[in-house]
Amino acid sequence: MPLFSFVIRRLLQMIPTVIFILVVTFVLVRMLPGDPASAMLGDRARDADVNRINHELGLDQPLIVQFFYFAERVVTGDLGNSIGLKVSVASLIADRLPVTLMLTVMSAVIALVLSVPLAFVAAMKREKLADSVIRGTFQVGLSMPVFYVGIILLTVFAAQWKLFPVGGYGTTLPDKLYHLFLPALTLALSFAAVLMRNLRASIINVMNAEYVDFAIAKGLRSRVIMIKHILRNALISTVTLFGLQIGTLFGGAVITETVFAVPGAGRLLIDSIYGRDYPVLQGLTISLAVLVSLTFLVTDILQAWLDPRIAR
Repeated sequence: MPLFSFVIRRLLQMIPTVIFILVVTFVLVRMLPGDPASAMLGDRARDADVNRINHELGLDQPLIVQFFYFAERVVTGDLGNSIGLKVSVASLIADRLPVTLMLTVMSAVIALVLSVPLAFVAAMKREKLADSVIRGTFQVGLSMPVFYVGIILLTVFAAQWKLFPVGGYGTTLPDKLYHLFLPALTLALSFAAVLMRNLRASIINVMNAEYVDFAIAKGLRSRVIMIKHILRNALISTVTLFGLQIGTLFGGAVITETVFAVPGAGRLLIDSIYGRDYPVLQGLTISLAVLVSLTFLVTDILQAWLDPRIAR
């Protein structure tokens, strides 16, 4: 029951967060230079045509009126129509967002596969050659920008060695996984470096705890000590970091999808910024922000499960 009450409290706390997201999204989109009419008509647009289109889109009304109209449509599930593409924003998001979600999930899985076992090795071989090699290798990936890592992987593995496609998404599930592997690896390298360093430090701290010494003195098997006592407690801070970094993954997906020509939500977001497509920008920003908020909720639930004291 404490866990259930904790989940309800966290859900209620998301309500003001969503309202704040609506306000910030609306304001930031309106702060972009230019306007949709000018982007649609070009540099030689006449003032009369610009005013006519702004009137048709309701952009000549006071900002407070535009905001309440925008909030009302969001609450009812109507995100409007794309100004440039002339289709519903909901259908665009439904088509592009799954691509970004698959890319993000693949990146997270690759990061976990890389970071968790190597963090254990680094912690067990503390200050030895294996520890230095692992930390040094991950430090290289952490210090390079995501777009630069993507260009290197694209040049070597796709353009030169032709092991992976240079872009696209594919049709079948295996084909999609094949196309998204290099973009996912690009995002995962820096993510894995952060997780590995945090988990290594947590494992070292937990191994020096008194309850671990007591478990060893009781004669428990090494496997039980490692999984039940060391791993479970070391993962608490790493789970928190994992949840916080999901937002960074979504941000990195915007750049990665552009580098690898992946038709996801990130690339659509960039195109919408250039085209001043307010409805698409607003819909994508809100969708991504809600996904990040839900990720934080799941992270909090996992933390409460790992450490029941958090739910009290």
